[in-house]
Amino acid sequence: MQAIRSLFIPTWSSDTRLDGKTAIVTGGNAGIGKETVKDLASRGARVILACRDMAKGEQAACDVMREVKGAKVVTRQLDLADTKSICQFAENIYNTEKALHYLINNAGVAVCPFARTVDGIEMQFGVNHLGHFFLTFLLLDLLKHSAPSRVINLSSAAHLFGKIHFDDLKGEKDYHHFRAYAQSKLANVLFTRELAKRTEVLGITAYSVDPGFVNTDILRYIRRPLLDVVKNFGFLIRTPAEGAYTTIYCTVTPENQLVTGGYYRNCSRAESSNAGQDDGTALKLWAVSCHLLGIRWR
Repeated sequence: MQAIRSLFIPTWSSDTRLDGKTAIVTGGNAGIGKETVKDLASRGARVILACRDMAKGEQAACDVMREVKGAKVVTRQLDLADTKSICQFAENIYNTEKALHYLINNAGVAVCPFARTVDGIEMQFGVNHLGHFFLTFLLLDLLKHSAPSRVINLSSAAHLFGKIHFDDLKGEKDYHHFRAYAQSKLANVLFTRELAKRTEVLGITAYSVDPGFVNTDILRYIRRPLLDVVKNFGFLIRTPAEGAYTTIYCTVTPENQLVTGGYYRNCSRAESSNAGQDDGTALKLWAVSCHLLGIRWR
């Protein structure tokens, strides 16, 4: 079984140090996010866990400090379903941090029942895309000041099934949990692509990442028959640590070995869907996102 797993799950390692660097990991209290925090902290980075639940965030920080000698980690409150919370988080970062080298937009919700953000947007699109879009916008000056810097957006192979439903981003006409998830993951790829074009001149690069099928809390929403398929192909399911490999790869690999705006899977460059390479849709999504958030981002 281990031999079969090795065909699908990459083994990758790097001894790159990140001393003097600062990173933010959204959803850093559990799953892939927590493993990412642990790895970056072990390389000497100062890591900020951006978490909705502060109690869970503080516990995760304590876990990392116990497991990683000399870890420099702090927890800050962030609810990506609430633009006011995002603004407060960004203000706190500017008040406490002198630099930001890595913004890892890891948090997300998946295939969940219909719900809306505080601002009235369908939850999966609102959190997975709009929340991180707004957070990146607010932190852009600090990323620019700290250049070279990177933005890493966690997407998913589910983006292959995605389409941006511009006429129903609030999910009011015809909501389906997986379709909404796939849409939000496609939005991550398109956002990364357009962001890279706009920020490369500023010294900021951007990458979207497919972590693979990971055994995290997200699985709680998976229903039959997909759950049966997952059980039958259990060797494809990755641990959270394995799911973090490609995120870490895009964080520590020398910039000249990466392609900004690119989509990465299994610690290497991959092809996104045709929809994920549609520059016209990416530009329209950018404009619509700015409109929904009430911001101007040229």
